[in-house]
Amino acid sequence: MTTARNGERQPHLPVLYQTIIHALQPASPGKYVDATVGAGGHAWGILQASSPDGKLLGLDLDPQALALAGERLAEYGPRAVLVRASYTTLTDQLDKLGWKSVNGILIDLGVSSMQLDTAERGFSFLREGPLDMRFDPGQSRSAADLVNTLPESDLADIIFRYGEETASRRIARAIIASRPINTTSELAEVISGAVGGKRGKVHPATRTFQALRMAVNEELQTLEVFLPQAVASLAPGGRLAVIAFHSLEDRLVKQYFKKESSDCICPPEQLVCTCNHHAHIKLVSRHAIMADNEEVKRNSRSRSAKLRIVEKLELA
Repeated sequence: MTTARNGERQPHLPVLYQTIIHALQPASPGKYVDATVGAGGHAWGILQASSPDGKLLGLDLDPQALALAGERLAEYGPRAVLVRASYTTLTDQLDKLGWKSVNGILIDLGVSSMQLDTAERGFSFLREGPLDMRFDPGQSRSAADLVNTLPESDLADIIFRYGEETASRRIARAIIASRPINTTSELAEVISGAVGGKRGKVHPATRTFQALRMAVNEELQTLEVFLPQAVASLAPGGRLAVIAFHSLEDRLVKQYFKKESSDCICPPEQLVCTCNHHAHIKLVSRHAIMADNEEVKRNSRSRSAKLRIVEKLELA
């Protein structure tokens, strides 16, 4: 919990809260972006730290999240601009505001506890609900569409690629044989039957649900679109912070940051540089930042969070 200036108690702090505020170094009259604003936890801290004149653009596809963020950030009035939009439209959203550049950008790639706890959103196998998993409820394709229409080979590929599930083909076969599957509990039961129950502390459906969610929302593809826009939008000295919870997302971020912080991207065996590539960013931390033991005790979700931070260079 944290206390607002008006004395009211604020909701629980989001993952790596203090680390993010320290990393972005918000200051007045800076401009900032929370590309996945959620319920507004990080955004609240950024606006507080950048008082009295700092501004923040918050983006999210989830109308429920935006409503909560609007309530939480109401005390900051016009300093907080909330827009229902994908972070892939970052450049367009900044253009609409007339912001030529920003001083800090945050993107938290995890599923919020609010989404997981809302049974009708269909994100969790722990709660009975429809097989949905869409961040944007207005999006046409849901998890049920994938589960009930894809060929077995395509379904197995999704489960293996995004879930890194070694039993992907067995699970896909079981799903095909059990169609139609319409609820989270039905799918979880099919998966458990296919792989033989719980494996250690991890529920057997965990990786498959993760894979379907990532496929439904095209999470890797949208991240690839977002990262170049984010770097291009930063003012010199501005910082980009990315929180990833999945190894594939973290690997994509790590590789992109490594490339854009290098003056040469020619193959190592090439003796003379011909790429003419120049670094646009520098790594603030060479390794991913993880939550400490105290935070993990308070919030088990933070255990898998990996934070990477870069700073925009002043190019000649």
